[in-house]
Amino acid sequence: MIKANVAIVGATGAVGVVIREILEDRNFPIDNLYLLASERSAGERVMFGDRSVVVENLADFDFAKADIALFSAGGDISAEYAPKAAAANCIVVDNTSHFRYDEDIPLVVTEVNPERIADYTNRGIIANPNCSTMQLLVALKPIQDAVGIEHINVCTYQAVSGSGQKAIEELARQTAELLNAKEITKKVYDKQIAFNVLPNIDAIQDNGYTKEEMKLVWETHKILEDASISVSPTAVRVPVFYGHSEAVHLKTRSPLSAQQAKELLEKAPGVTVIDDMSQLAYATPVTHASGQDDVFVSRIRNDVGIENGLAMWVVSDNVRKGAALNTVQIAEILVKDYL
Repeated sequence: MIKANVAIVGATGAVGVVIREILEDRNFPIDNLYLLASERSAGERVMFGDRSVVVENLADFDFAKADIALFSAGGDISAEYAPKAAAANCIVVDNTSHFRYDEDIPLVVTEVNPERIADYTNRGIIANPNCSTMQLLVALKPIQDAVGIEHINVCTYQAVSGSGQKAIEELARQTAELLNAKEITKKVYDKQIAFNVLPNIDAIQDNGYTKEEMKLVWETHKILEDASISVSPTAVRVPVFYGHSEAVHLKTRSPLSAQQAKELLEKAPGVTVIDDMSQLAYATPVTHASGQDDVFVSRIRNDVGIENGLAMWVVSDNVRKGAALNTVQIAEILVKDYL
């Protein structure tokens, strides 16, 4: 495999740090590594393997020096700099929502639709989907391929790390305040998050759903290339640091037993099935997902409420698989098949 010149935009942020770790863990074939951040972080030194790499100011960087740029610094940054990188013949893998819904930009989950990476030639940009959509579709892809899916009802239980570092700090701070009988302070969320759940993630849309909920609809249709699948989403923020969970109920187009679904999922790439309730074997964000690459599926059962119904519990690390790992996996395919 050839070696690539790689730039990480947002290299000092929460996702950027994990991207660096994964590149190192997976021995990604890197020639030159460019770590880019705001002027505030420029000049810092970061170790990458046995290299000491200086963080550079994004505003001053020439993207012609890089083959691939991994963006994870917010939608406004991607909106400004991703087209500049693409114009310099640097392929962009973008972690933000800015380009996800553009028809000519591929939205890719490597275990689901890796063939769409080829469409990067349209604009030089590949979009990473929302973390909740990603883990959902990794789990549902084998079922869609086997019998088809007619309807998805999904309730997400999303960790505060999905809101960034300040939200992690807010949960920790509020927990300490409450345990010490102090009045809580809140800045990130409109209501207390410690020991609470908030059915409010992102902006409310005209139809009464939040944008986070509608992402599950839009992105499912685009990635599976099947707008006939109806999706009923509810997104909830919970007081967990890392790892999103989802309660998923499906109506399939043809019958599929829980045992057949389990066997399909056990063979699926990127999926680990932990499902033996007689031994209380089931996945949780803390005990299984946090810091791990796979999507974990538990409690696979036939839905007692509808014909051709399946139900399952899906858990994954929202920062790792939900953002950083998929980005690196896309870059690996780019190096292997397209550079």
